[in-house]
Amino acid sequence: MGNKQKSKNLFIQGTILALAGIFTKIIGFVYRIPMTNMLGSDGNGVYSIAFEIYNIVLMLSSYSMPLAVSKLVSARLALKQYNNSYRVFKDTMKFALVTSIAGALFLYFGSGLLASLYSTPELVRPLKVLAPTLLVVGILGVMRGFFQGSSTMIPTAISQIFEQIFNGVISIGAIWYCMSKLAAHARSLPDGFYGGATGVYQGISQGFQVQGASFGAAGGTVGTLAGAVVALLFLAFTFVIYKPSINRQNKRDGWGITESHGEIYRTLLVTVVPVIISQTVYQVGYVIDDLIFSKTMYLKGMDNSVRKSLQGVFNSQYTMLINVPIAMATAMATSSIPSIVTSYTMGRKKEVNKKIGSIIKFVMVIAFPSAMGLSVLATPITHTLFPRLGEYNTVGASLLRYGSVAIVFYSLSTITSAILQGLDHMKVPVKNSGISLSIHLVLMVVLLYFTELNVYALLIGDITFPLLVSILNWNSVRKYVGYKQEVSRTFIVPLVVSAVMGAAAWLVYEGIFVITKRPSVGIAVSVAVAVVVYGVGILRLHCFDKEELYDLPMGGRLVTLGKKMGVYR
Repeated sequence: MGNKQKSKNLFIQGTILALAGIFTKIIGFVYRIPMTNMLGSDGNGVYSIAFEIYNIVLMLSSYSMPLAVSKLVSARLALKQYNNSYRVFKDTMKFALVTSIAGALFLYFGSGLLASLYSTPELVRPLKVLAPTLLVVGILGVMRGFFQGSSTMIPTAISQIFEQIFNGVISIGAIWYCMSKLAAHARSLPDGFYGGATGVYQGISQGFQVQGASFGAAGGTVGTLAGAVVALLFLAFTFVIYKPSINRQNKRDGWGITESHGEIYRTLLVTVVPVIISQTVYQVGYVIDDLIFSKTMYLKGMDNSVRKSLQGVFNSQYTMLINVPIAMATAMATSSIPSIVTSYTMGRKKEVNKKIGSIIKFVMVIAFPSAMGLSVLATPITHTLFPRLGEYNTVGASLLRYGSVAIVFYSLSTITSAILQGLDHMKVPVKNSGISLSIHLVLMVVLLYFTELNVYALLIGDITFPLLVSILNWNSVRKYVGYKQEVSRTFIVPLVVSAVMGAAAWLVYEGIFVITKRPSVGIAVSVAVAVVVYGVGILRLHCFDKEELYDLPMGGRLVTLGKKMGVYR
């Protein structure tokens, strides 16, 4: 009974972190709407490319720290090696400081070279602002990993929310300040330098529009740094409060064996390198796609502003919208590691398989309706959220309509990679991702060079890459873990119910729009109806049994509702 209750608590803790991940993505999505409209298509292109570069340097330096620290700490705590778990925390902090400082220096002093490589000189300013962010995020990642490994998800969840709120507020304020200062400077120039109503600066620089994109993107990155600093301060304060409990725990450590610093660093490298490579493969795909797209479209004679605008639409409108539900899988992947590692370390194979099944089903129940909803309501959503992007809204809606299926594949590939790494099959996701990336890059080159698909080639690649990773990972989980995937209630039921939900959402939206002529009202009502239809359908078709529902937050109420509907006895 104790193990069952502990397992339930771990799952609830993981769910809390996952829900916090979704909430922070929603916050990020909300503030990105005014940011996107303020920056315009050109500025969004610069901002998105800068972040793709920042993300890959972050991947190489410290992005894997939360997952790695969480895994190492939870494994030692499961064996009551309290002193060793704390030594892991201290040594990984030193490791993160070194790698983060190296990454920050590269990003700052290499900004000019990177901007030249992308044929986008406006990248220099935002990259220099993002450089110190690497150091802050590196420290932040180790602290989050320590708390998660200790099965305490609340500090990480709260810090993520604080981070996003401050990020949003300061990003919007900084963009407004930078753009207004630049506009004031342009208006102060003598006749002949300022192009009147067009707002185009005709002087030595490449133009007011280009400078606006550079300063605006830099302003947006200031918020990223500020948000990370606030989150770090909160976790530091929490750690100070938590420290006496750590000290008491360490005094009770009867293990008697202390791992040396060398042993810890070796273990860390064995753990972190495969995670870094696996995660970096994902990010490298985005960066190389941007690079191939930029160079190919340049060679084909596409206007530079159009190219950056298309990249901005793909990386901002499309990617930003599908990333909200994908955040669920990322959060669940991170939060599930301590629970799975604990069961695996204690040799409870049956419990491991049950947790794998529960996590995959939980993620799929979110992914399928999210993909369907965004696909069905793609046009009203993009036109309502991004009214200032004009003709590019049509492109954004089309990308979202056909590309939202990637949500399912990214969610599945993310969660299966985390499962394999948590069960010490560290190299397997790396191999699977590498194979998928190789196929993906060949496909991208062929589509971009030999067809006129342009940005839609990126969309095809964004679907096929996670699909390939999912297939390979799924086979690896079966092979190495002995896990047999339940298909009907995990995949078929959510898909069927999502299709019914999508039809209902579309009919309701069309009906409301005919009456009100207001897309926002139609979206709000259709989403509310969709939630009800999907929830009832999931319960009616017994997607979850009673025991699984009880493991979820508010699971008791869901069971009660199911009994009233005649689903459960």
